[in-house]
Formats: sequence, C-alpha cells, structure tokens
Amino acid sequence: MNQPELSQSVVEMTTQRLARRKFLAQAGVLSIGGAVSLATAARPAFAREHDSAAERAQEWAQGKDTVKEIFTAALIAEDLASTFYYNGLIGTVIQDPNLAGPGGTATNVSGAGDEGNVAYLRAALTQELQHAALFRSLLGISDAGHDPVQTFYFPAGTFDSLLAFTATLDALENAFIGAYLNAIQEFAAKSANANRGDGAWREPADRAYSKEQLDYFAKVSASIMGVEAEHRVLGRVISGTDPANNRNYESTDGLNAVYNGSHSAVVALTTFLTSSTGPGYSLETAMMHQADVSLPIAGGPPAF
Repeated sequence: MNQPELSQSVVEMTTQRLARRKFLAQAGVLSIGGAVSLATAARPAFAREHDSAAERAQEWAQGKDTVKEIFTAALIAEDLASTFYYNGLIGTVIQDPNLAGPGGTATNVSGAGDEGNVAYLRAALTQELQHAALFRSLLGISDAGHDPVQTFYFPAGTFDSLLAFTATLDALENAFIGAYLNAIQEFAAKSANANRGDGAWREPADRAYSKEQLDYFAKVSASIMGVEAEHRVLGRVISGTDPANNRNYESTDGLNAVYNGSHSAVVALTTFLTSSTGPGYSLETAMMHQADVSLPIAGGPPAF
C-alpha cells in the first residue's frame, strides 16, 4: 500500500463512528456512578421551546453528561493520546527526515533530522501524561493501572510513516479540541443552573460540586483545550502543511457533547478502543517507559 492510500485508510478509520454502547462496555464506564442512570436523565432546564431541533438535541445530550462522565471520557482520551505519542516517538516514523532522521531516535536526533519537531512530540507526550494525571486525581484513581482502558488500537502502519502518523495526530487532536470545547460549555451550563438553584435536570452526583468548582472545571478544560490546539498546529508543522495555523477559531469537529448522544466525543474515539481497528498498544508500556523519551515541561493547572 503506498503512502497516500495508507493516509486515506487512517483518516477513514479515525473518523469512523461506532456504537456508543460498545465504547461504554469496553471502558467499564457503565458501572461508574453506582445508581446513577444514564437512561433516565430529565430534560435540561436550559433547553427552551424556541430552540431549533438541533439545539434541543445538543442541549439534551449535554444535559445528560455528568461531571464524572466528563472526567472519565477525558481520562480515556488523554491515555489514548499518551499511548499515541509514546509509540510515535519509538516507532519507525521517528526516523523520518522531518523528525529524528535516518538512524536517529527521539533522544538522539541525527544531523539529517529536525530536533525542533522531535521536541514538539516529546513535549506533547509529557503534556498528555500530565492531563491524564489530573483527571485520575479528580476521579480518585490511584494509578494508571486502574484506568478504565488499558489497550488502544490504531490502524496498521500508523507509526511507520510520517503521512500516516500526522493524519492520525490531526484526527485525534481535532476530536480532543471538540471534546474540551463541549466540556467548557457543559460545565458553564451546570454552574449557571447551580447558581440559580434550578438544577432539577442535574444528576444526583453532580450536586456534590459547588458553582465555584464547576466554574473551575470550565477554566481547566479551556486550559487543556489550548494545549491540544497547539498539538494540532504543531502536527501540521511537522507534516509541512501550510499554513499550519489555518483556522480563525477552533472547531468542535462535529461533536455536540462529551459523553452522551450520537455525536459525542465518546462515539468519536470508540474506533481506538476496538480491536478490529488494528494492532493494540499498551498504556502500561507507555507509562513504564515514557520517561525515556518525554521532555520535561513546566507548569500546572490554572489557579482555582
């Protein structure tokens, strides 16, 4: 298969929409939240009769997302990203001239390589690991070995050529950006409802969070979304796609919710939890060896 054909295959597989319930079963998320029902959420209070059908559908899906579901989806996405960047740094693709060059590695870039591009990927790995650690702490998960998903699947050849790798990077980062944009909106809506005391539509578990906490979660989501947007653009730099900064505004990538609904981030990422997609890659392996290739990056979440 030549590179253009491989790239098209990767794009098709990464944009495939599979059944949401399959994602939930594989992620083990159906058991999260105990008695909280995913099927009986009331209609969100912020949905108004004058809204369009599309707006009502979006509000319905967003209103069903609980804080814990948003955190869980984000953790799985960040673990997926960590696994992706780690394997890119150790895969055959690292020897592309736009990366470490022939004979080069993530920590020993050859004279024919591009040290700056490699540094982008090494930093991205660190950032995704940090994001995952934050959501792990918010969910009360002690270590990555207890995360909902331990194996991620990528189309064959994803880590073999620059074309395939950057096509997957672009698809992933667009989905992550869309997920966090929706998370910002959802946390803002939850905060607004909490502020006016009109929270009848909110799941019982959400009532454990104050308006201030919900505001903060929106801020953190915005902070992470900004970094994911950097990853999208730097991926385009690596692939030589001009202009790399090709948008006035980042996109929701067709997503209208994080967790629930047919156009959620959960559905968008299900491909990477499905063994038929391609070879499986272990989160545990990435966590065990990430320090060998990651690049230390300073900074933490924004102040509360």
